[in-house]
Amino acid sequence: MPGDVYDWLGFEAYDLLFQFLKEAVEDPTIELDVLAYDLNEPDIVAQLERLGARLRIILDDSTSKKKGVTTGHGTPASAESQAAARLRTSATAEHVKRTHFNNLQHHKVFIAKRNGQCFKVLAGSMNFSFRGIYIQANNVLVFTAPEVAALFGQVFDAAFQNPAAFKGSALASKWHVVQSAGNPVVHLCFSPHRSANLSLNPVRGAIDQAASSVLYSVAFLNQIKSGPTKDAFDRLMTRPVFSYGVVDSRGNLEVRKPDGSTGLVDFAFLAKNAPEPFKSEWSGGKGINIHHKFVVTDFSLPSAKVFTGSSNLAPGGEEGNGDHLIMIEDRKIALAYAIEALRIFDHLHFRSRMQEALKDKKGKQATEKLTLDKPTAISGKPAWFEKYYVANSQRERDRLLFSH
Repeated sequence: MPGDVYDWLGFEAYDLLFQFLKEAVEDPTIELDVLAYDLNEPDIVAQLERLGARLRIILDDSTSKKKGVTTGHGTPASAESQAAARLRTSATAEHVKRTHFNNLQHHKVFIAKRNGQCFKVLAGSMNFSFRGIYIQANNVLVFTAPEVAALFGQVFDAAFQNPAAFKGSALASKWHVVQSAGNPVVHLCFSPHRSANLSLNPVRGAIDQAASSVLYSVAFLNQIKSGPTKDAFDRLMTRPVFSYGVVDSRGNLEVRKPDGSTGLVDFAFLAKNAPEPFKSEWSGGKGINIHHKFVVTDFSLPSAKVFTGSSNLAPGGEEGNGDHLIMIEDRKIALAYAIEALRIFDHLHFRSRMQEALKDKKGKQATEKLTLDKPTAISGKPAWFEKYYVANSQRERDRLLFSH
């Protein structure tokens, strides 16, 4: 609905997604291929229905069992199963496929075609769900380069015909490089693969080789127990490179750099003792809140790289899930992702500081509130900025990196 609260909750990703759908629905020459994991946003399902037989969709049907109870997308009562039933009626049953590859059908992709030729694709970390669009931190990319769209089109066709064979296909065996006139160089890797090293070694290499900065937001980093990305992030916390990271849940992850400064923060809901408006904020309900999966290396240098997509950057996912990982070599795009990383980090870092201020050394409730530092002439304490001039510290690197 125009002017609805969800317009701004979804922000630019909302506009990109629904404009993509609107164009497809209103142009009878456009066909749409969709790869979906979550599919429970009613407006999206309604738009897909309007496409009729111009739609083909591959929808996740994964399940899990806990204490004898089966849950997941593949159960008859799930929103995804209900959406599939509706789309079988509107698009015909032959145009609706269910799969989970070896574990999950985890892509979130729209591919627009005209006269059988793919010309535009939407991809990224955002699920086609209420939570994915309106609650979680996510990112979406729209490529208008036909070469990129065509690659996603090949992936869809292969998965539509025989998802079980995808892992051994040529599409899953290498990185695909697209370099078109006037556009950044784009590298794409599609899973599942036989070995996660194929897709994750370049991420590890970029982190290890970063000379200036590494900024990242990886939703399930706390669940990655081993592999190239885990190794690289562990090493990063010990290196003299400026880095900030965001995860949804910290778990046992290291959160401090060697000089004692914070290098990693997580989502923490403040309700009991925080000031307004944080005290009254909604927690977001059940589920994660930080759902990004991106890494930015050396955003301020000509060697800047961005890794993003639907991939969780975990070995298990790369070997079991239908996913895409994108690497873009472009400083402007790297800067955009760097700004998003800092936006989330600063927001969550404030939450962490609030939690620390509200507890004493024994972890019990304290009475002292977090306040702004007063000038040295009044407080008699060192100025707030002096810590940014400590040689070889994280804060010094912060000052030098962002003051140019």
